[in-house]
Amino acid sequence: MFVDIANIHLKAGNGGNGAVSFHREKYVAAGGPDGGDGGRGGDIIFKADDNLSTLADFRYKRKYAAKNGEDGKATRSSGKKAPPLIISVPRGTLVKETETGRIIADISGDEEVVIAKGGNGGWGNTHFATSTRQVPRFAKSGNPGEELDVTLELKLLADVGLIGFPNVGKSTLISVVSEAKPKIANYHFTTLTPVLGVVRMGEGSSFVMADIPGLIEGAGEGVGLGHEFLRHVERCRMLLHVIDVSGSEGRDPIEDFNKINKELAVFSSELKDRPQIIVGNKCDLTDDSNVAELKKYFEDNGYKFFPVMAAIAEGTNDLINFVAAELKKLPAIKQYEPEPKPHEDFTVKKKRTFNIRACDGVYFVEDAPWLLEVMNTVDPDDYESLQYFERVLRQSGIIDALKEHGVKEGDTVSVYDVEFDYVP
Repeated sequence: MFVDIANIHLKAGNGGNGAVSFHREKYVAAGGPDGGDGGRGGDIIFKADDNLSTLADFRYKRKYAAKNGEDGKATRSSGKKAPPLIISVPRGTLVKETETGRIIADISGDEEVVIAKGGNGGWGNTHFATSTRQVPRFAKSGNPGEELDVTLELKLLADVGLIGFPNVGKSTLISVVSEAKPKIANYHFTTLTPVLGVVRMGEGSSFVMADIPGLIEGAGEGVGLGHEFLRHVERCRMLLHVIDVSGSEGRDPIEDFNKINKELAVFSSELKDRPQIIVGNKCDLTDDSNVAELKKYFEDNGYKFFPVMAAIAEGTNDLINFVAAELKKLPAIKQYEPEPKPHEDFTVKKKRTFNIRACDGVYFVEDAPWLLEVMNTVDPDDYESLQYFERVLRQSGIIDALKEHGVKEGDTVSVYDVEFDYVP
């Protein structure tokens, strides 16, 4: 089953809690705090796997959670860091934030990509010993791991896309020029899934061709199967537009060409400007004058036209040689850049839960996972970023809550991994 869209839920591991412990040893008085730090929670990592060609596995398992870090122990022993959860996806998969549609990553290269970060482990009480606080009886809780819903969207990585109406010979063409073996029959929608084939031009030279099925009039608005598969055309560097020059299906090849191009433009404004080569197939079913007229029409409109008889591989060598030469002039396959997460507008009133815990002059802001997301966007070396963070603390009511708990000038405020002295 070919599946190219899936929605899943990710939960990175929570950091382990810091330990509250004191050194105990015979003949050693006042050994002091020795609580270890908690271990970091496991990240969720995505990587490309060329053995996968569909997102079908994600239809049956939709929730993925990494392990939590271990809690800290006595004798300054830190908890173990949790291993990452590695999720394999087909090369060419986009990972998007489901709620906003923001692109988080394009899994097209060989590098692994962290999609959800595990929480940092909490500090043990060893870190809180000072000259005035020699017996700290508290430690930090581990930070929660990131949790989000993502949409996986597969956009095939192919240099050349075959487009055209059903039954014009796209499957036959790709079977002749590449190693692909699609199902071929004389009826509409023989091809129900995109088919990839490697076209080898000699030692060390090849390119990938994709047969994009289901394009008919109205495909851009979702008619037929076209809307499901148009996304796979978006990465193609070049399009081979296959037409039936004989009109054996009772259609006008020029009218077919214009209809398909209209659907490409409806789906994506970029696709209408993608380089196209016209492949006039089934030349054996019509006369030479008709082929010559079509060739003149397309070349007068700026398109290169190749007459072929795909069933017997007539004319296909000239076509493929020309395609290979043109690909060398074109940019590499499109890769999508991650989109930055925008700052949230805190002037809009929303329920923001948090908890203030005071212990030995330290005020902990806890149970606020939404605040952790904000902190991930804050650059401590940037003044404007710090101003934004301060504005969030005030607008969310955290500053007022600290005052209610008796915070004074110079007291330490701890917000997850950030500590600062309170200044009214």
